[in-house]
Amino acid sequence: MKELFTIDCGEIILREFLTEDAEAIYQLTSQPEVYEFLPDWRSTKEQRAEWLKNYEIPDNKKFIEASPEITNEFLKLGMILKETNEFIGFCNTGIKEGLNEPNREIAYAVSKRYRNRGYTTQAVQGLIRYLFENTNVKHVNAVILPQNTASNKVIKKCGFAFCEEIELEGQLHYRYILKNEGIK
Repeated sequence: MKELFTIDCGEIILREFLTEDAEAIYQLTSQPEVYEFLPDWRSTKEQRAEWLKNYEIPDNKKFIEASPEITNEFLKLGMILKETNEFIGFCNTGIKEGLNEPNREIAYAVSKRYRNRGYTTQAVQGLIRYLFENTNVKHVNAVILPQNTASNKVIKKCGFAFCEEIELEGQLHYRYILKNEGIK
């Protein structure tokens, strides 16, 4: 078996999605605390399995093959707790429609059982470090609903600077940006 793409982030690792992650992703994205802020991730079990097989896993392969010269590729990684090897969330990067360039963003979710433990911050910092040290990515955005207090805190902890308020899909969002020289 081919070695999996992983990023060591401390207590967690980020690793490329596998077909067997479908149930864990489905369970995570079915939590109201997740789909309230990431409604596009809500699906049926069947849709999730199809999306993994036909889009997310192939997109990850394209990202890995294109690296270090990333353009419009997406990378979607499972957040795995080292201690138990449990899938507890995800951390992704891709192009955000509706943003002016540079429009690469980072997005993430963690299970309600694993919140407030620093795992999301570790994941965001790990993915950003990887992007800035191993690809041509120079800027990363985070687009967050104002009422998503936890996500706004994570992004600030990771060194992102507030850029603007922006309307996307009929809702006000805060846009943050992190430039390569700003990594913490």
